[in-house]
Amino acid sequence: MGGGVLGFLKVVLKNFDVLAGPVVSLAYPLYASVRAIESKSPLDDQQWLTYWVLYSMITLLELTFATVIEWIPLWSYGRLLLTCWLVIPYFSGAAYVYGRFVRPFFMSAQNRTVNIWYVPRKKDIFSKPDDILTAAEKHIREHGTDDFKDVINKADREVKHSSGFGFFDDGGRY
Repeated sequence: MGGGVLGFLKVVLKNFDVLAGPVVSLAYPLYASVRAIESKSPLDDQQWLTYWVLYSMITLLELTFATVIEWIPLWSYGRLLLTCWLVIPYFSGAAYVYGRFVRPFFMSAQNRTVNIWYVPRKKDIFSKPDDILTAAEKHIREHGTDDFKDVINKADREVKHSSGFGFFDDGGRY
């Protein structure tokens, strides 16, 4: 019996990258992405969107250069470590790589807009940009300043109330 368990542990350790890779790079990010979608915080949405952009780029790189990559010693372990660094929110690896390398590559230097595909801006009747000030002005025009103050106070109370939550509480926040 001891030889069977020892043999099993030897196989698991020998193939750790093959076993842990899908869990670290797919299963946990999938779970965390669903939790992020259900939460009200935009920060976790940004973390996981950034991760999926980088995961797609790594996968495309691996598919394109598969014959070269297979000759790199310990590539699978290096990829696993890189993926852990990207996935674990404590390190903010995805945000670092995206902000330092990916975003500058896809953004034009003149006006800081994405230059890879053209996506026309949505314009309202007055051709004002969709921003928080425009939305606030529209709300005040339609509902009055007292209602706007009530909305701000309610949001302020919710922020103060929700600041004590830990990781993934029942409210979907983390």
